[in-house]
Amino acid sequence: MKIAVIGAGAIGGYVGVKLALAGEDVTFIVRGANLEAISKNGAKLIMHDGSEHVAKNVKATNNYDEAGHQDIIVLAMKAHQLEAIADDLPKLIGPETVIVTMQNGIPFWYFHKHGGKLAGTRVESVDPTGKITAQIPADRVLGCVVYPASELIAPGVIKHIEGDRFPIGELDGSISERATRVSECFTKAGFKAPVLENIRSEMWLKLWGNLTFNPISALSHSTLQDICQFPLSRELAAAMMTEAQTVANKLGIEFRVTLDKRIAGAEKVGKHKTSMLQDVEAGRDPEIDALVGSVVELGRLTETPTPHINTVYALVKLLAKTMDEESGQIKLQKIA
Repeated sequence: MKIAVIGAGAIGGYVGVKLALAGEDVTFIVRGANLEAISKNGAKLIMHDGSEHVAKNVKATNNYDEAGHQDIIVLAMKAHQLEAIADDLPKLIGPETVIVTMQNGIPFWYFHKHGGKLAGTRVESVDPTGKITAQIPADRVLGCVVYPASELIAPGVIKHIEGDRFPIGELDGSISERATRVSECFTKAGFKAPVLENIRSEMWLKLWGNLTFNPISALSHSTLQDICQFPLSRELAAAMMTEAQTVANKLGIEFRVTLDKRIAGAEKVGKHKTSMLQDVEAGRDPEIDALVGSVVELGRLTETPTPHINTVYALVKLLAKTMDEESGQIKLQKIA
């Protein structure tokens, strides 16, 4: 299979290396230090057991025309980075190309083939200009929920922490031939990639925690265990999750675990820093709208009050604005 992995960060690198080691024809669409490192040395994966694997047979390029048509395109960047590649993506799309979206949160395609009065609605918080929807054909998309944890520890070097599950699903709930084909490809590479009949339900289950613990941790600089064990923050998390569950229920989503069990699961992870907290500490642009702003938007669309989510969203957006302004001031000082 010809597979283009756009982004060779923590997840894209992990997926791309495993697929390449399984014999697939993998091209990383990357730039900067990652492009240089992978072109020169291949892509290296350090597994959680300490074993090291190098995929020398991968290609790396920032030229979409050079990469050409693909069987599978894996979108492995964050949701707010999609618009930047939207114009170039069609260059990779051939007659049978399948696009696997690996973004957290509510995806741009959420209401495609959704049914009901909201069918076809554009989620403006993740696609504010409409460019993503216009350039990435939702009919080619397979939804995917990312459960593994990994990190990019150096250009072209990925360290796997835990997990191997990438459930996928058609947007209309069918068990299609192409979904089965992608599932088999991922399974051959060592992943668990079952084809689900309701991929949106699985997305909400992961989002349920992400929309809550990510912004609370970013604002408080606290780990999952800290948030769950401190009564006031645990109460806030439960209130946000209750609001989100009401929104999801109105969209036909039922959760297969209880709220208390979901919080307990987060607590068991221990002193783990969420991805949003890691981004804040590293001075990177945090992923807010796909995880939190999208739920605020869906609350409005379903006429569901979300006061706790709205408040936390306002605060974490202000944090991002402050970070951006401070970063700009630092750059100006360096230039001066």
